[in-house]
Amino acid sequence: MDAAPQHYDVIIVGAGMVGATLACALAGAPGTANLRIAVLEAQALPDGTASASHDIDDIDLRVSAITHASQRIFTAVGAWPGMAARRMGAFREMHVWEEGDPTPGSTPHTSPYNAEIHFDSADIGENTLGHIIENRVIQAALLDRLRRFSNITLLCPARVASVAITSAAAQVGLDDGRQLTATLVVGADGAHSKVRQLAGITTWGWSYGQKGVVATVKTGLPHRETAWQRFLPRGPLAFLPLHDGRCSIVWSTTLEHADALMAMDEPLFLAALEHAFGDKLGNMIATTASHGSIAGSRAAFPLHLQHATAYTAPRLALIGDAAHTLHPLAGQGVNLGVLDAATLAEVILDAYGSGNDIGGHRILRRYERWRKSDNLAMLAIMDGFKRLFSNDSPPLRWLRTRGLRLTHHLPPVKNLIMRQAMGLTGDLPKLARRRSGSFGAGQ
Repeated sequence: MDAAPQHYDVIIVGAGMVGATLACALAGAPGTANLRIAVLEAQALPDGTASASHDIDDIDLRVSAITHASQRIFTAVGAWPGMAARRMGAFREMHVWEEGDPTPGSTPHTSPYNAEIHFDSADIGENTLGHIIENRVIQAALLDRLRRFSNITLLCPARVASVAITSAAAQVGLDDGRQLTATLVVGADGAHSKVRQLAGITTWGWSYGQKGVVATVKTGLPHRETAWQRFLPRGPLAFLPLHDGRCSIVWSTTLEHADALMAMDEPLFLAALEHAFGDKLGNMIATTASHGSIAGSRAAFPLHLQHATAYTAPRLALIGDAAHTLHPLAGQGVNLGVLDAATLAEVILDAYGSGNDIGGHRILRRYERWRKSDNLAMLAIMDGFKRLFSNDSPPLRWLRTRGLRLTHHLPPVKNLIMRQAMGLTGDLPKLARRRSGSFGAGQ
């Protein structure tokens, strides 16, 4: 006779940044020692035995701009010290600008389409606007924390083959034949979520016909702990300050141009980068580490908008990219996912503490109502910005130029934008509002 399926209170599919955050938030909360959590990850993971600085020479091409809200969440679940022990770079200012082509009788610097806006954290009494952290560093710190909880079982590699929902439980079948059951299954398995597909939840959205080209470079002038973004006709080019003086770049551009950039040798790519960005950071200089030329190691990924028609179903919830993806021009994707995780954790813990069914759809709908409107608003804003700044229509160019100039000279508006982008306002979950301490630090 086959053994009975292993039962958990919560099965989280995906051990990435968002899924691991949820697991730590649930396992480390007061009174949850008996809450049984399984985290399933399809990809092989580091074994956790390496030192905090084991990958110091191997910079991840993918980085995230972490807001104050996300920092509070990571601090609350005990993972922030692990990120700080590896590496992170604070950014205190942000410059955003557009330089148009000169009209007859003018120079590039006096074009009527020139506009710039400057954000400074000191203007709202904060030390930083946020931190630039490599995605691999974030995940490594979260996994270190996750492995310390005795009520979390990490199954890796483990690929989901089936999900069946009954009134009593969710049944999860793995591709190796193992069977698991749970009171609640959470899909944190990315934009191509298997959980979402198996649950029959559809998505809507569109491709932007763009790719994001990422690389790491050293610039001739210091980045001054400042994030820089120039809007170009093909898409924005961002320079994000890293801890060691280098910059991580994200160049959103057309498919054809992205392919051409990827095919260039290093000197030609650096020349193209310097021409597109201008002289604010001087010459582009290749940085060579033990694993070869970082600037020559580039990657590109397609850009699209996608949103799930539902975040929840009976005994099932979606978080992070499984629920929504957006254009990276403001770097909000990971932050939205981390807020999803903290919000869902709060909803689950409230129900668990009250003795309610944590997989009940009425309970889960609270999470969906809480996060869906905020996520949709951010998707709409980012989509609007992308379309506004990737259009050479003279009326639109005039509109965005006047808008940038006007906003730059209205400190109350700029300060409001900063507070919103940093996660200092809005209907935040409790973990995002915490300013000190962390739960479960000794577990």
